[in-house]
Amino acid sequence: MSTDAIVLLREDHKEIRKLFRDFEKAGSGAYVTKGRVVEKIIAGLTAHTYIENECMYPEVRRLVPDLTDDILESYEEHHVADVLVTELAAMKPDDEHFTAKVTVLIENVEHHIDEEEHEWFPKVREKLGRKQLQDIGARMIELKKQAPTSPAQPSAVKKAVDAVLS
Repeated sequence: MSTDAIVLLREDHKEIRKLFRDFEKAGSGAYVTKGRVVEKIIAGLTAHTYIENECMYPEVRRLVPDLTDDILESYEEHHVADVLVTELAAMKPDDEHFTAKVTVLIENVEHHIDEEEHEWFPKVREKLGRKQLQDIGARMIELKKQAPTSPAQPSAVKKAVDAVLS
């Protein structure tokens, strides 16, 4: 298993995109299936944003200050996802707005993933050496063991944004 931070994040992205496809394939009346898939999406996104906010973003910001604007935008995109995830966690799958809210979440996260993978990651890989990315990745693996998987747990996004702004 690679400890390269970018490889690890791409693997997370792949898993999250698979869950998005599972949701979309479920069909309009498959409330139980959709509910289960959304529980997995919430857990995956919550843990993923936690390791990015707590490790990847601060490290890249410290090591590659030129990317500060990209990182701040990513924090805000995580905040939007966090709000949607929190709302979804309190909803039932047969709620009138459930599918629409999940669709908005998917669109926002897909946009975020595309920006990271096609714009941000190449810049990071260009600026950081293999060893630095492996060190960051190793820390991310350890951090993921304690990562929240529910929006009911302390908000990693809020904590990370507060740390950046202070």
